[in-house]
Amino acid sequence: MNTVLQLLPRQHFVSQWAVLYTSAPCAGTNVKIGVPENYDGIFPWYLTKLQSLPSNYSDLVVTGDDEGIFGVDAQFLYALKPLDREKQPSYSLQVSFRTSVHRQSFNVEVCVIDKNDNVPTFIEESMRGSVQLGLLKGIPFMQVEALDRDDRNSPHADLRFSLMEQTPRIPSSQMFSIHAISGEVSLTEEGASTLDPEMCGRYKLSVMVKDMAGRADAFFSTGIVTVEVTGNTWASPDPVRLQENLPGPYPIPISQVKWSGSQAEYGLEGEFPEMLFTISREGVIYLNAPLDRETQDQFHISIVVERPDGREIAKPVELRVMVGDANDNRPTFPQAQYHTVVKELAARGTEILTVQAADNDDPKTDNVRIFYRLVGQIPESPRALFRVDRDSGVISVQADSMEGTAPQYTLTITAEDAKGLNSSCTVVVTVQDENNNPPVFSQHEYGPFHIPEDALVGTTVTAVLARDADVRGGDSWQVDYRLESGDEEDVFSLVTDKQTNEVSLVLSKVLDFERESEYILVLSAQNPVALVRGRYGPASTATVSIYVDDVNEGPILSQSHYEVTVREGEEPGRVIATIRGYDPDSHPIRYSLQGDTKKYFSIGKYSGELKTVQALDREENSTYTMEVIAVDGRNSSLSASTLVTVHILDVNDNSPVLVGDYSWKYLCTPRLEDQALVLASRDSDGPQHGGRLNFSLRSDVTVRRTWKLTPINDTHTNLSLNIPYLPPDVYIVPFTISDSSSPPRSTFIHLPVTVCPCNVRGNCKMAAKQLEGMPTIQSAVGILLGTFAVIGVILIVVFVRLSYQNPKEPSKTNQERVPLKISI
Repeated sequence: MNTVLQLLPRQHFVSQWAVLYTSAPCAGTNVKIGVPENYDGIFPWYLTKLQSLPSNYSDLVVTGDDEGIFGVDAQFLYALKPLDREKQPSYSLQVSFRTSVHRQSFNVEVCVIDKNDNVPTFIEESMRGSVQLGLLKGIPFMQVEALDRDDRNSPHADLRFSLMEQTPRIPSSQMFSIHAISGEVSLTEEGASTLDPEMCGRYKLSVMVKDMAGRADAFFSTGIVTVEVTGNTWASPDPVRLQENLPGPYPIPISQVKWSGSQAEYGLEGEFPEMLFTISREGVIYLNAPLDRETQDQFHISIVVERPDGREIAKPVELRVMVGDANDNRPTFPQAQYHTVVKELAARGTEILTVQAADNDDPKTDNVRIFYRLVGQIPESPRALFRVDRDSGVISVQADSMEGTAPQYTLTITAEDAKGLNSSCTVVVTVQDENNNPPVFSQHEYGPFHIPEDALVGTTVTAVLARDADVRGGDSWQVDYRLESGDEEDVFSLVTDKQTNEVSLVLSKVLDFERESEYILVLSAQNPVALVRGRYGPASTATVSIYVDDVNEGPILSQSHYEVTVREGEEPGRVIATIRGYDPDSHPIRYSLQGDTKKYFSIGKYSGELKTVQALDREENSTYTMEVIAVDGRNSSLSASTLVTVHILDVNDNSPVLVGDYSWKYLCTPRLEDQALVLASRDSDGPQHGGRLNFSLRSDVTVRRTWKLTPINDTHTNLSLNIPYLPPDVYIVPFTISDSSSPPRSTFIHLPVTVCPCNVRGNCKMAAKQLEGMPTIQSAVGILLGTFAVIGVILIVVFVRLSYQNPKEPSKTNQERVPLKISI
């Protein structure tokens, strides 16, 4: 059985019982009780009743108590004196008894419950420590320790440290701090930044330790901590200068740092390849591989110092490593090939290009000094055309003149340093032609050239060439030609072949022998760019003579088309137009008409006067078009023609007329809505006179009251009843049709109109009366029968004549088929 008991004494000696309460367990027992230490009540102190004893037990004995503190009486376990947990925290007792069968036992574990009866004390009476200059805030440089004999697993031994006072209070009263639980002493932020051994080399700190987690009713004690301020060897080491490409062996120690305080570990940080630099536990810094100054010429290595737990102790210090140069780089040109141009008239010493090689060695040393040499020229002849300055790399002309040399040269330039390391590049030099030769003609005069005056525009008269000694194809070789004189009217133009420089003299305008029979042209030749040497002389100018050959030309009319207007009805014989022409050769001109098929017009043979032969009617034809032919009086094969269009102006000489048959039309009575007769009219005159035709009823009250005219458009109007009812009959409606001329022409109309009753469909139910003067049905039938009789007589005559022309002997068989002869 496992039972945990905690007992308090009863006030009566004999019947003293214990009160159970929970306590910390004691492992490996059958009965477990907790008893407070330092009991100051009545003894014996009954601790617990042993519940596990049988009813028939005897000879009850407690063993395991060497001091005789515990006993048993009538199933009760008791103590004879107070217990001290600090002396012995627990007791293991064996309780044995006898039964009727045999002797038995069980264990009782008595755990002494702690009371806060001990004052915490500092382990060291004299606490001393040292703080190093440069230590960061919060990094402990010493630890104060205290001891409390109470149960360390209870609040009685839960200790808290505090800093009560600092002496002296310079340069700040809060230079230090102490960790409340661990007792570690460190610098504050003010202390880390202002600590100075020259100002104060020793501080005394009054510290306190409390139990019960620092409660107000806790026990406490105080102590003095002496802190010595010491200097430190932790500082940036001197810069190191290392030669690149050191032969080794590696690693090579290059510097050392040391933290003079507590145990520390070192590390390196910076921009360098991993493991290039390392640091040992002793602070020795090693170089592990060769350096290349051209890759990186210096290193800034940050050295950090840390506690074993990784916390940084002090600010990092820096080691500067400078890499010394070794002449291990050859000079190189930024490009393998250069292109440049030199003018052919360049003087000796003319600079044409500067080449610059670069050396990656240290520019502060002689390792980067470069020397230039010209080692090759293609083509090789003539030699000594160019030179390169040994120090600057300036390429210049060495020859007196570049005239007559090759158009292009390829130079090889070498750059070499003091160690003999070198590289090369090529320079392509193009000799630029300069305009030092003017173009010249092979002869001073060209011609004379003959050209007929009827030559077509675009005809080439001749082609000439001025030769130029400069490089073919360049601006200095190209020739611009110009007509300096003799062509003030721009009769000719120049067309130059840019591939050959040959110029063609081309006809730009029609020639006229009668006006100009000879041209003396002065032609000049120049380059499009200015001459750099010499000038244009007489050889750059030539004269071209051209003779125009006379050709008999046809007449020329002043207009290509004539527009003429004539009023209709005008008296014949009036001159309506005069066709004018001239002959360049002053030959007479004869005129004639073509296309006037009805002979309405005539033209004067020599005068060109166009006249009307008869009066013209616009309604018959409003426009006449004909052609006038002008023929050379001495050569009929030479002629010219022009079109003449004659427009006939309209005159109001026609009256409007009513068109259409209205005899079968009718109007219903009573009047139907929207029923009307549509009347149509026409005027043969033009729109000016007969454009809009006006219908108007006769000025009669009865007529205007009965009928109504409503215009539809310019030529149509509606005739309708103006009253609701009109007795059925045939009515004569009088009205006038007038044109739009001023004064107008009019026609008076008496139109018979049938008015009849109508059915629901609007059809007339009464036969219309016969109109006066209109044919009857009987007369129409008689006329038709008479017409058929005449046609029959004509047919009989035709058959009779045919029978006489082909006589045959009638046979008996067909005798009955011969028609009777009828005499007419």
